[in-house]
Amino acid sequence: MENSAIGTNWQSVRSELFSAEEILESDLRVAIMSALIKARHEQGVSQKRLEELSGVSQPVIARMETGKTNPQLDTVLKVLASLGKTLAVVPLENR
Repeated sequence: MENSAIGTNWQSVRSELFSAEEILESDLRVAIMSALIKARHEQGVSQKRLEELSGVSQPVIARMETGKTNPQLDTVLKVLASLGKTLAVVPLENR
């Protein structure tokens, strides 16, 4: 196990605690939410305004963006569509 200045690094701990599938799923969720946050910021849309546009409540949007919830696909699609975005099914990199 590799050590950093503060101890074991996250990559090592993560690979010990989670399966490869769990890590992949987590990375995909992070990528989707990061793209959603980026689109919202680029368009200058507040979470409250996004609530008005999407019909998804601001507290739910906040929980989605902080990773405190695992939203249903239709919720993610509503929010993304309100930002002029959608999901695409594409091959995974490095597979």
